[in-house]
Amino acid sequence: MSEDMRNFRILLQYEGTRYRGWQRQESTGDTIQGRLEALLFKMTGTITQVHGSGRTDAGVHALGQTANFHAETAMSCKEIRDYMNRYLPDDIGVISVEEVPARFHSRLNAVGKMYRYRVLNTEIPHIFDRRYVYVFPEPLALEAMRGAIPYLTGTHDFKAFTSAKKGKKSTVRTIERIDLERTGDEIQFTYTGDGFLYHMVRILTGTLLEVGTGKREPEDMKTILESGLREKAGPLVPAKGLTLVKVWYSLS
Repeated sequence: MSEDMRNFRILLQYEGTRYRGWQRQESTGDTIQGRLEALLFKMTGTITQVHGSGRTDAGVHALGQTANFHAETAMSCKEIRDYMNRYLPDDIGVISVEEVPARFHSRLNAVGKMYRYRVLNTEIPHIFDRRYVYVFPEPLALEAMRGAIPYLTGTHDFKAFTSAKKGKKSTVRTIERIDLERTGDEIQFTYTGDGFLYHMVRILTGTLLEVGTGKREPEDMKTILESGLREKAGPLVPAKGLTLVKVWYSLS
């Protein structure tokens, strides 16, 4: 790597509705990573790889996605931010740009993440929220769902709560806390942990909703975890209700 190469960390927000997820794909330019890399090529004249803290799925949103890229440029951080916002589509925004040490990597150095899943618990349409919430009109018992949370927090093997195919990577994760709050018709599930598996938050939410409707008991979470079987857990709820809220780093 050239001595003139600089490493930049960017904080992003995006509405994921019309994108095929974070990860670049050969078949389409409609991914977040693809849009960013195309713009940086225009800005620098060289192929630039953008590393995200994680690969959000198609339709998932972000309030606080972190990414980084290396580039040879004399532009200031503010100039880079302003340039990117000038040419990015309206549903992707760069909130901040800062120069970081060469070894910083947005995925490898992340130590914690927060995701929020929004459920609209009513039959009445909320027109301006429709892209960001899962409409679930059945009555829900919040206390029953809260009773299931202690079984899910802590360090566990969450193999039963992922759609990922079997592989060599560990499925052990630590969930520090799950907060469940209702305001009017909306219920928010907020998950904080050291990392999350493919579809993990959406399957956890689907399973908790089954507890809320009485289809499962809170203590069933223990049996599901011990089974390690995806079919024992609840459904995968839609992507549009999910937002990556924040990513933590040990030095940030």
